[in-house]
Amino acid sequence: MKLAGKYRPYKAVSLENRTWPSKKIEKAPVWCSVDLRDGNQALEIPMGIEQKLEYFKMLVKTGFKQIEVGFPSSSDTEYEFVRRLIEDNLIPDDVTIQVLCPFRKEFIEKTVQSIKGAKNVIFHAYTAISPAHRKYNFNKSEDEMFDFIKEGVHLVKDAVSSLKNVNLTFEFSPECFSQTEPDYSVKICDMVIKEWGKDRNKVIINLPVTVESSMPNQFADLVEYFSSRLVARSECVLSLHNHNDRGEGVADCEMGLLAGAERVEGCLFGNGERTGNLDIVNVALNMYTQGIDPGLDFSNLMELSENFTRLTGMELSGRLPYAGELAFTSFSGSHQDAINKALKLRKDKDVWDVPYLIIDPHDIGREYQGIIRINSQSGKGGAAYILEHEFGIIPPKAMLPVIGREVKARADELQKELSPEDVYNVFSEKWLNTKYPLNVFEITEKHIEGERGGSGEEHVAATATIEYLGKRYVITASGNGPLDAFVAVMKRTSAPLFNITSFHEHSIGTGSNTHAMAYVQLTFEDGTTKWGVGKSSNVGRAGIAAVVSAINFEE
Repeated sequence: MKLAGKYRPYKAVSLENRTWPSKKIEKAPVWCSVDLRDGNQALEIPMGIEQKLEYFKMLVKTGFKQIEVGFPSSSDTEYEFVRRLIEDNLIPDDVTIQVLCPFRKEFIEKTVQSIKGAKNVIFHAYTAISPAHRKYNFNKSEDEMFDFIKEGVHLVKDAVSSLKNVNLTFEFSPECFSQTEPDYSVKICDMVIKEWGKDRNKVIINLPVTVESSMPNQFADLVEYFSSRLVARSECVLSLHNHNDRGEGVADCEMGLLAGAERVEGCLFGNGERTGNLDIVNVALNMYTQGIDPGLDFSNLMELSENFTRLTGMELSGRLPYAGELAFTSFSGSHQDAINKALKLRKDKDVWDVPYLIIDPHDIGREYQGIIRINSQSGKGGAAYILEHEFGIIPPKAMLPVIGREVKARADELQKELSPEDVYNVFSEKWLNTKYPLNVFEITEKHIEGERGGSGEEHVAATATIEYLGKRYVITASGNGPLDAFVAVMKRTSAPLFNITSFHEHSIGTGSNTHAMAYVQLTFEDGTTKWGVGKSSNVGRAGIAAVVSAINFEE
């Protein structure tokens, strides 16, 4: 790559005594979705009328009160969609539709025709005013562009005078605001506010970062500079329209709000031209994590994202904040262990402080399964989480390291992520279904009880038909319970001697499908230890199966 003077650094404004760095975002801005216009025009195949109707209803359900519904003078589809919304009475009384229009007489007239009969409308006019646009697109000087916009405002005022019973707001976007001389932007916007008139709703002055070209702190300085120098600041609503060319759109927006903006335009999941518009979901949920009500309902974010993909054909990145498939997934063993411990120990009423999870996935309609996924980087915590939350299996803490090693070894062997079923299969193969070197063919038990109320202890006599290292045994022995009797049986075989040094059990399933899970640690004569697991509808047999499992276990 050779620069050779081709690029120049961004020329930031000189702002002394800036105030935005010490401010906090304490409430949500006014949100305006531009999905149906700015987002839609960026699709390879733009949505048709029926798709746009469904999308509009989805935005209303999410809580948007301002929705840019289209560019009605640009095509028959756009025009007919706006008419359909109005004529079919699909716009709730508390929702304002927004329509985009350039300062061209024939476009203005068609746009006004499109919104007749609507109750609440924002007429959004725009013109690009940056030096590059003045030079290449308009061939106009600063003064000529100023006069062109002034004339355009009067064209709009004259055209909308025919509208009856409409609550009308005017919005102006000095396109490429981020690349325009700040004082020139101030001059034009002050004129627009003055020419539109004080006897109407406050004008929305929308600041389009049509091409993101600065660092977020430089953008915040620009917004504060603009806001503080706008003579008619009290007579307008200051709005942001960020794009994401440098990947900093969310930061630009958040810092722009600190710098004085009150309104935000953007799209769900950042859809838009090139690298996209501002991701409103991201900004809103960032506020939510700080205890601020964003005023938008993302409690079923997965359904929203699925509908978004279905209607637009745009797949979401797996790493997209909040909505991405992997947004709450940990592969790292240490991360998995920390998440698993926190989820077990925290109480529902506690402030959310789970390591590595910025938000409770349940708050946005996501489930805990899939938060921890298993590959060769995973450890004991991840395997334990999967076994418990997917299959109800809760091994004792001391057994988790060996389970983690076995699962990790399988992921290493296969060189892929393991599904929950894969994890269970490892557990089953290594502990639940082993038959060598010890296999049990049959066990019969005889319970021997003394006189009721007497002091005699209960005994169990067990006759077991087993095979160890290919040799078959039929042995009867007794103990104070089925497990103790089976241990006595094993002492009369060629199997190494052992003691049960740890025993744990819990139930799994419900009703008639309830089983006992037993976990035992055996300590052998040479000091080595092994863990085993047994599952049975009979509590005593679960313990016996766990002993068999431990004897058979091989790393």
